[in-house]
Amino acid sequence: MIVRRFLAIRENFEIPIISIGNLQVGGTGKTPFIIELASNFKNVYVVSRGYGRKSIGLVQVSKNGKLLSNVETSGDEAFLIATTIKNSNVVVSEDRQLGIEFAKTQGAGIIFLDDGFNQVNIEKFEILLQPSCVTNYFPIPSGPFRELYLYEKKANLVAKEDIDFKRVVTFENLTSSMILVTAIANPTRLDKFLPNGVVKKYYFDDHSYFNEEKLKQLLTENSATSLLVTEKDAVKMSDFKLPISKMRLKLEIKQNIIDRVDKFIKGYEK
Repeated sequence: MIVRRFLAIRENFEIPIISIGNLQVGGTGKTPFIIELASNFKNVYVVSRGYGRKSIGLVQVSKNGKLLSNVETSGDEAFLIATTIKNSNVVVSEDRQLGIEFAKTQGAGIIFLDDGFNQVNIEKFEILLQPSCVTNYFPIPSGPFRELYLYEKKANLVAKEDIDFKRVVTFENLTSSMILVTAIANPTRLDKFLPNGVVKKYYFDDHSYFNEEKLKQLLTENSATSLLVTEKDAVKMSDFKLPISKMRLKLEIKQNIIDRVDKFIKGYEK
């Protein structure tokens, strides 16, 4: 990454691009941050890699709020964005530059780039999410960082959890005896939000898909009355005939961050 950053030539796509990224591996709230921030603007396209999807190449997940794909083709995060943002436009592509060019051909006015901090060859406004508690500042494999921590200074804006944004968790269809089933990065971060009634926790690899019969078996083994899942997990269980309790995560973002992005967009238009 040091070499890439040193040699990279940034391409200007002549459209405002806002990147939401992080230095740590997974689990800093990029998806809900994009959902909350992008919802403040119009004519927005979200371009994502589509982690965990069972497809390759460029796929348009939604256009003007109409779903054009399913969760397996788009990936769980992109599908959640597409089903949450009103009148959403979502594209997944391993090649983010190709995704941006496609969004432009579709009439995009603003592009939000999911997990784009390491896309060093794209001219963009960088927002870097910083967790509330960091105890190890070493890069992989000695620590959780993808790059050197000092590269935080490369961002246009560093948004700190519990200062610039905070998580608000609500629940739907809670029951008296639940098992937590989740396939998100750093799943222990859910612990402080868990309601009463969770009898056991099952952690799957990030972006994993679920087997309905296996989950039914876990319910029986634990005499549980429902599965407690995040919204990211729930989009992969929409066809399951199982009792589901849902954790809804919403981020409250400080107005000054929204204002900074709005200023960037308006300045770009000039």
